[in-house]
Formats: sequence, structure tokens, C-alpha cells
Amino acid sequence: MIPQGGIDLHLHTTASDGRCSPSELVDRAAQAGLTTLAVTDHDTTAAIHEVEHLAAGRGIEAIAGIEITALDQGRDLHVLGYFFDPAHETLDRFLGEQRAARLARAQAIGDRLASLGMPVDLTPIFTRAAADSRRSIGRPLIARALVEAGYVADTQEAFDRWLGAGCPAFVPRSGAPPEAVVAIIHEAGGIASLAHPGKLRREPHIAPLADAGLDAVEVFHPDHDAALVDRYLGVARAFGLLVTGGSDFHGDPAHGVEPGSVTLPVAEFERLRRASNGTR
Repeated sequence: MIPQGGIDLHLHTTASDGRCSPSELVDRAAQAGLTTLAVTDHDTTAAIHEVEHLAAGRGIEAIAGIEITALDQGRDLHVLGYFFDPAHETLDRFLGEQRAARLARAQAIGDRLASLGMPVDLTPIFTRAAADSRRSIGRPLIARALVEAGYVADTQEAFDRWLGAGCPAFVPRSGAPPEAVVAIIHEAGGIASLAHPGKLRREPHIAPLADAGLDAVEVFHPDHDAALVDRYLGVARAFGLLVTGGSDFHGDPAHGVEPGSVTLPVAEFERLRRASNGTR
């Protein structure tokens, strides 16, 4: 049995678009009283081993996690993976392709902003990515650069006015379909969960993804109020899916959440663990 305590399976570090280093994140998790966590950086497993080591020293269980961005009919769809092998060759190769596409997109967005009379210095972002090929680059980093340059008040304004879909500096993403992402997570021995369906309005995708092998739905998330939690619990039960959840912590003041501000019930995590061992 898992000890009673906070279970947060959606956290980000500086390996992708989080503001906290792995060490800082584990410190925050310990202060929040978490007993179990998963770092789910975007398209990279770079922080997993360090977090596992640091968390063990604080009496916290850390499981392998990731958030992979898929593309469905031109729109982002995020798939969380858990309990997989971070060193799996096919997964590692796929993630490398994902990160390369992210870099190309970031450069294109920088060029678009410059053409709009809003040049931003993205050199530090690209320099860090060059120094560590496993570091994942995303639009939140560009949003922060816009804040630092004084073009917007915060990252939310950056997305609302410039970087979001349909905005002047938006550049479409290239990527794999969600069914392929689910298959790759499975190949690496993991469990695949649809991330925050209420946030991205992705409920219609649950049925076809369940047919494609999706294992779970992220029910507990800061963007899901009590009504949405009840709704997605019902959807998960109806399709025979497991349940995941967490704070989606990035360390960005605009998000206003902390590790453990949203947690997964112990019983749901026990079901996840049993499924990862081949039993429900």
C-alpha cells in the first residue's frame, strides 16, 4: 500500500519549460508534503534520473513521467506517459525528433516576431539547447522573453496577443498523431494518459483514443473545476480508463499553482501501478 499523502503526477522542470531545476522542484515537493511525484517535462526525459535520486533522499517516490505533444488536425493534443523505460531506444529517438522540431519552430517564431517589429533575444534559449540536446524548447520560454523585453506584462498576455493559435506570431507545429504517441509510450513499457482534456477541449478525442489503446485520462488538473472532475471521472469509468492527475506546476507566477495544489487520490494511483505491472 502507498502511504497516505500527496501524489502529484504532473510537474515540470528547467529541462523543458519549468522555472525550477530538478533540485528546486524536489525541495518544493518536499515542502508541500508530497509522497509521490512524476516529472512530466515536454518531449524530454532529461530530468527523470536526477529527480528520482534527489526525491529518494527526501523520502519521496518518483516515477518516470513525460508529456508528449501530439498533433491532431492541426491542433495540439498532449499525451502523458508514466512507468515507462526512459532509456528505451525508439522513444529516445522519437523524442529527439520532437525536440528538433521544437527548435525549428522557436526560430520561426523569433523571425516572425522580428518581422512584426518585436525582436527578442532568443540566443540564451538556443545556447542552452545546444549545450544539452535533451533540453526541450517551447513557446513559454519565448513568452518569458517577450515579458523581459517589455512587450507584454506577463506570459498570459504573450500567448493571448502574439503566440497563441491565430495570433500574429503563431507558427503551426509539426508532430506525430496521438495514436502514434500512445503506441510509442506502450512500446517503452508505459501507460498513456490524455492530458487536461478540459483545458484543450479534447473530450471528443477520448473515444477514438480509447479504441487506439489510450490507458487513462487526466481528471484532476487546475483547469478542471469540480463539475469537470465529475464529468471526466464519469467518462473514464464509461470507457474503462484509468485516472491521472496533478498540479501541472511550471513555477510560473502566471499559472498560480504549487506542487501538490492538485493531487491524485491514492486509490487511483494504486490502480495505475497495478496496470503498469500488467494487472488492473
